[in-house]
Amino acid sequence: MGAGKNDILQGTLALLVLATLSTRGPCHGYGLCGHIQAASTELLRVEEGSLYPALHRMQQAGWLRASWGQTEKGRRAKFYEITDLGRRQLADEKRSWAQLTQGVALVLGAGA
Repeated sequence: MGAGKNDILQGTLALLVLATLSTRGPCHGYGLCGHIQAASTELLRVEEGSLYPALHRMQQAGWLRASWGQTEKGRRAKFYEITDLGRRQLADEKRSWAQLTQGVALVLGAGA
């Protein structure tokens, strides 16, 4: 396949971002990348080139709201916050992820 072990399965980025913002609160893009990487004990890596278009799509869908603020280092950055619609989407994403992982586990178990 050629995909690196740190590449995020397509379709899981929204789940990871929404879950992070739900538990951590408002965050800027670079902070989201760092949190996901650290929380996954370096198993997942989100490239900024994938993250920012996804954040824009999620904002357009009404799942996120954005506002400008200052980072802990005093730099100006856009901070993202999950909306009520985003929380409902997160619940849907979690259900879909549970079904997917259950299906994969069944297939893997069938081959044993």
